[in-house]
Amino acid sequence: MEDQSIVSALLLGLIEGLTEFIPVSSTAHVLLAGHFLGFRSPGNTFAVLIQLGAILAILSVYAQKLVGIALTLPSSARSRHFVLSILIAFLPAAVIGALAHDFIKSVLFETPALMCVVLILGGFVLLWIDRQVLTSRYTDAMQYSLPLAFKIGLCQCVAMIPGVSRSGATIVGALLLGADKRSAAEFSFFLAMPTMVGAFTLDLYKNRNALNFDDSALIAIGFVAAFISALLVVRSLLNYVSRRGYAFFAWWRIAVGGLGLVALTLGF
Repeated sequence: MEDQSIVSALLLGLIEGLTEFIPVSSTAHVLLAGHFLGFRSPGNTFAVLIQLGAILAILSVYAQKLVGIALTLPSSARSRHFVLSILIAFLPAAVIGALAHDFIKSVLFETPALMCVVLILGGFVLLWIDRQVLTSRYTDAMQYSLPLAFKIGLCQCVAMIPGVSRSGATIVGALLLGADKRSAAEFSFFLAMPTMVGAFTLDLYKNRNALNFDDSALIAIGFVAAFISALLVVRSLLNYVSRRGYAFFAWWRIAVGGLGLVALTLGF
């Protein structure tokens, strides 16, 4: 295992953790960074498997709330409703992701120029949504109606195109459907849990025969880096978006996408 590979895995893990829960597309950032670093893994599996670090980060932050929901499931209609709404929101991505997995990994994940263009377009969408005066009818993520949850789940499916951003798609969808910024981000966090676990499990199964010891060691390095950096983001994001919105992330997407296109045009 080369030192350069170790440094690349560490850097990509940090990028994954820092970008997973903000609307800038962690997948596009990790894949583009891996492209320019010359870092390759079988079927781009590294980019998906290190997401487990980010999953564990959000599980640790919300551990107390998750335990509370689990303990009150038998007695609380509110808890049962919330769990059901998350499962309903997860369903579209589970079905489409399983059916389109090979196309996503072999075509979309292998097209850096597409990711850059989508990053830029998504940035303009975020700028537009941030400037709208929207009426917030839903302010509690645990009380989203089941039809609303399903619609947010449909929005999440758009994020199978790398560059869209899973959190960006679900948050923008929720805002347009009447949620406020804080509850939209919180619902996106909870929806990330089954979605990312599902993607991780499917990708691990699909590539079970392609991974070797060196791959596993690099994934472990990326996993730890993703866990630590994701902790920092999850603990601060809700308060940030509640106060300042999404303009910073929009301009970041546009800058990264633009620089990526320039670099690709120059042959890097």
